[in-house]
Amino acid sequence: MALLTGVAPDRIAAAARRVMARCEELARVSATPGEIERVYLSTEHARVNRLAAEWMREVGMKSRQDAAGNQLGRLEAAERGAPALMIGSHLDTVPDAGRFDGIVGVLIGLEVVRLLRQPGPGDTWISPFPFALEVVAFSDEEGTRFGKALLGSSAVAGTWEKEWWALADKDGTTLRQAFLEFGLDPARVGEASRRPEELVGYLEAHIEQGPELDRRGESLAVVSSIASARRFQLVVEGEARHAGGTPYDMRRDALLGASEAALAVERICASEHHIIGTVGQLEAFPGAVNIVPGEARFSLDLRGEFDGQRDQVWNAISRDLDTIMGRRHLRWTAREIHNAPAVMCAPLLQDVVREGIVSTLAPGSDAPATIFSRAGHDGMSIGAITDVGMLFLRNPDGISHHPDELVSGGDVALGIRALAESVLQLSADRTAS
Repeated sequence: MALLTGVAPDRIAAAARRVMARCEELARVSATPGEIERVYLSTEHARVNRLAAEWMREVGMKSRQDAAGNQLGRLEAAERGAPALMIGSHLDTVPDAGRFDGIVGVLIGLEVVRLLRQPGPGDTWISPFPFALEVVAFSDEEGTRFGKALLGSSAVAGTWEKEWWALADKDGTTLRQAFLEFGLDPARVGEASRRPEELVGYLEAHIEQGPELDRRGESLAVVSSIASARRFQLVVEGEARHAGGTPYDMRRDALLGASEAALAVERICASEHHIIGTVGQLEAFPGAVNIVPGEARFSLDLRGEFDGQRDQVWNAISRDLDTIMGRRHLRWTAREIHNAPAVMCAPLLQDVVREGIVSTLAPGSDAPATIFSRAGHDGMSIGAITDVGMLFLRNPDGISHHPDELVSGGDVALGIRALAESVLQLSADRTAS
């Protein structure tokens, strides 16, 4: 049942054009000429926060930067201090990124507020619901600079760990130093945390970072859950020796051991349903053309729909690495740098998102797709304090974390309408109960 009546289609079309134009504007805020790169606590982070704050105020929200560098906007309900429905995503990027990952979700959230707000006292705007509306631009979902993902949303969830202060970027700047240089006080990071009673839920619109919607020929999908994830840094130790003078039966080539390990990851994960393993980094040391590598370091990103299945696959990979390294007379160690459990989207929020998508479809259409997210999102952190729901938008060819990442203005328009309908459905449900 569609609830968004009286809104002219041209308003939603204009909102979608604004989202697409602002994606281009944000793409020009980059640390790397000719590419898109914005990392946590950088000058580019500060610039996009200022833009987000301006756009939040434009739709009538009060905006603030929290103690972890997230930018938040709030539109109060008639009853001041009411709990809030949080809508958002992130503005940071990976290196050489696309224009839409995370960014679309923040901008769609702002357009939903623009559509749903009502006049308040004087020249103000208010939320017409029994809850306030908040839009959040999280500051560090990707973990590009310090190697730890979800820093911004972890602060909001109150799960910040003191050990993170020692994390350092490639230039040796620690997270603590970067906080201070950005103008934040490390001692006050706890002030970014929110209590469960302050929120009624969290909704996020995001491009699908895979091809399923494109293959189905559909624009939008309900997200059922967000993948569990574990990340490791692995080291293989062998012996560095002269490349010409060392026969094969005496070689303890760490790079070959690591390469065989990477192939084992592919073989094991490809045989499992809904388990994805990726070796995204591989380095050899000492790194000279005429030296057998004595050490190799590589990363492993392991994701699964369910925690137990993911952990079983890690155990299988570990056993294979024992075999490989034993046969090659090498040693291996692993350091876990990230562990996030799977987050199931709340049934109620799945329902309201589904109703929102249905409102965009022609009568008699098939039910919207329901998709498990293999990519991680800020909802993984926010799920610790409130219910989470997600809406996927089609991404032609499914490519992401790449300049060719894409979403169409038409699908963005559908996403805006669907998310606005979802908010209305949630309000109706809460009022009825």
